[in-house]
Amino acid sequence: MPLAHFTLAYWCVLIAALLPIACAGIAKSGGAGKPRSQGGFDNDDPRAWLARLSDWHGRANAAQANSFEALPFFIGAVVIAHQLGAQQARLDILAFVYIVLRLLFILFYIGGLSTLRSLAWVAALGVNIAILFSA
Repeated sequence: MPLAHFTLAYWCVLIAALLPIACAGIAKSGGAGKPRSQGGFDNDDPRAWLARLSDWHGRANAAQANSFEALPFFIGAVVIAHQLGAQQARLDILAFVYIVLRLLFILFYIGGLSTLRSLAWVAALGVNIAILFSA
C-alpha cells in the first residue's frame, strides 16, 4: 500500500494532534517514578491527579487542555483550505507558522509568561483564520 502524499500543512495537523500529548507528558513528569502514596502519578484517577497539580506542572496540564480545544478548528481550517484549492505554498507556510505559535504558546504557558502566552494564542487564532480563508 503506497503512503499518502502529505502536504506540509497535513504534517502540521499531525504535529498539532501530538502537542496535547506532549503537554500531558510534561504535566505528569513530576509524578514519574514516585508511588501514588507519595504524590506520584495516579493512573487509576488521572484527571483528578492532574487537577491537583500546581505551578508549572499545572500550567502544562492547562496547556494540554487548550491544545485539545484549539485542535478541531485547526484541522477544519486546513481541510477546508485544501478542499477549496488554497495555494499550497501559502497554506503550508501558514500551517507551519501556526505550529510555531502553538509551541511558543505552550512554552510561555508552562513558563508562567501570561502576557506572551495570550499574545501567542491570539496570533495563532489569527493565523488559523487566515488558513480558513486562504482559498
